[in-house]
Amino acid sequence: QVQLVESGGGLVQPGGSLRLSCAASGSVSSINAMGWYRQAPGKQRELVAVITSGGTTNYADSVKGRFTISRDNAKKTASLQMNSLKPEDTAVYYCNANILSRGAQWWRDYWGQGTQVTVSS
Repeated sequence: QVQLVESGGGLVQPGGSLRLSCAASGSVSSINAMGWYRQAPGKQRELVAVITSGGTTNYADSVKGRFTISRDNAKKTASLQMNSLKPEDTAVYYCNANILSRGAQWWRDYWGQGTQVTVSS
C-alpha cells in the first residue's frame, strides 16, 4: 500500500507565502516524477509544477517566478514553496507521484488527499 500525505495548506493574505509538503509512505520501491496540481471550484484540475527524479522542473506559466518545487529523494518527499500568492491561487492542491511499489511490475500514479489553499484579505 502506497500513500501520499500532504500538509501545509491554509489561509494567507495576498502577497503572502505558504509551503506545501508531500510525503510518500508504504511499499515504495522507486519514485519517478512528483508534482503538484490544483483544482479551483468549478474548474478542471491543472498542473502547477512537476519535478523529475533527476531534479528537472516544469511550471505552469501562471506560477513561474513565484512557486518553487523541490524534492528529497532519500526522504521520499516533495515540497512546493509558494510566494507572492494571489487570490487566483486559491484552490485545493494535490500531490501526485509516479511510483513503482514493491513487488509491482508497473509504475502508476498516486494522489494525495488534497490540501486547501485560500488567498484572501
